[in-house]
Formats: sequence, structure tokens, C-alpha cells
Amino acid sequence: MNTNLKGKVAVVTGASKGIGAAIARKFAAEGANVVVNYASSSNDAEKVVSHITAEGGNAIAVQGDVSKAEDVARIFKSAAEKFGKVDILVNNAGIYNFGPLEDVTAEEFYRQYNVNVLGTLLAAKEALLYFPAEGGSIINLSSVVSTGPMSNISIYSSTKGAVDTITKALAVELAPRKIRVNAIAPGLTETEGIDAAGMKGSEFVQGIIAATPLARMGQPDDIARVAVFLASDDAAWVTGEKITASGGLR
Repeated sequence: MNTNLKGKVAVVTGASKGIGAAIARKFAAEGANVVVNYASSSNDAEKVVSHITAEGGNAIAVQGDVSKAEDVARIFKSAAEKFGKVDILVNNAGIYNFGPLEDVTAEEFYRQYNVNVLGTLLAAKEALLYFPAEGGSIINLSSVVSTGPMSNISIYSSTKGAVDTITKALAVELAPRKIRVNAIAPGLTETEGIDAAGMKGSEFVQGIIAATPLARMGQPDDIARVAVFLASDDAAWVTGEKITASGGLR
């Protein structure tokens, strides 16, 4: 076990699978106590916790929908009851749906914005109640499509544009409290969601790989390593930044 995050307590939202799960596991391997938040995938969340504890780390799984203030309050209360404080928040929970402009509905707009944008704000707001006097780190998950959107993802890409702006705004607002706020913008990353959507090996995916200078899909661990840096004291002078982790894809 490494010790970059030894003694830290991290809440990772949407951590039952994919990038969130990789961040939770990597944080634990670096010495952090981790709260693995999930909305509905309890079995997957418990698998992440089991992996962490088997490797000698500490973690708990806590259910909660980040778009609901009462759920967010419960997530952080559970973290404090188990580990005494919170030092790091990773706003990873997010949803998406592909579709043309003709398919846009108010229901789908609010579904994505409630989780991706409102959830980011609610979790950051709640974290303020638990961060110690010496400050903390908030890491928001953005995307390369926040500034380089593609067809059929107008709602999702705009939610990530909002996350970029929130990151910069909160970095300024929370700096007097010694709370750093940064974002990670992954490119196409090989997760369970890609498999479930039947996209793996598709022309769409092959096209993105062809446009990526490092010529592959990202892996969740690629993103997790960046998150460890931003959460650690190595990034003590870094706030209000967005690190694009995409193999060179823009």
C-alpha cells in the first residue's frame, strides 16, 4: 500500500463501477478510508468494498441519489460516523443518454442535469460541513465533450460544460477555506456502460480510437491515477484546473 492519501477520508459518488470504482480502489490503495456511494447497484458497490478490504484497506458502501439533498446528507453523515471526517469529495456520479435534437424532452433534460449538475453542487455543499479546518479537495468529473461535443449528446455535453464552470467558480469561492476544486475530463473510457450499450468494437468507438493520438480507449485506472494526484498534497498548489485525461483526444 502506498501512502499518498494516508489518513484521508474520501467520499466517491457513483463508485459502484467504472471510473468511480477505480478511483475508490486506487484511493484505498494509497491509504485513504473510502465511502463507496451508489444509487442502485448495491451488489457492485459491495464488491468494490470487498476488494478494498481484501487488500487491507478500509471502505463502506452507502446508498444515495446525489440529486436528492436528503440522500446526500445521509452519505456524508455515514462517512463521518464511520471515519470521523471527510477530506476528499469526488463528484463522479453521472448519467447520459445519446439522442438527436428531435428526441430532447424536458424530462430527459432534468434527469441528466439533476444528477450531473445539481448533484455536483449538493455534494460540494454538504462536504463543507465535514471538511476539517485545514481544508480539503473536491474533484469533479467532466468530459472531453464539455468543450468538444459530438452529435447526439447535446444535453450531456452541456451538463459537463456546467461542471467545468462550477469547478472554476467554486475554486475561487472556497479558496479562503483552503478547499481546492479541480476537474478531470476523461475521453472515451472502457467501462461497464460501454459494454452494456453494445458500443465496444462499434464503428463509433473505432472512430474515436482512430482519432486518439495514443490509439486506444482509456481505462478507469488511467483516470484514477489523475484523481490521486489531485487529491494528494502533491497538488497543493493546484485549484480551478481541468486536467484532460484522454490520450490526446480533443
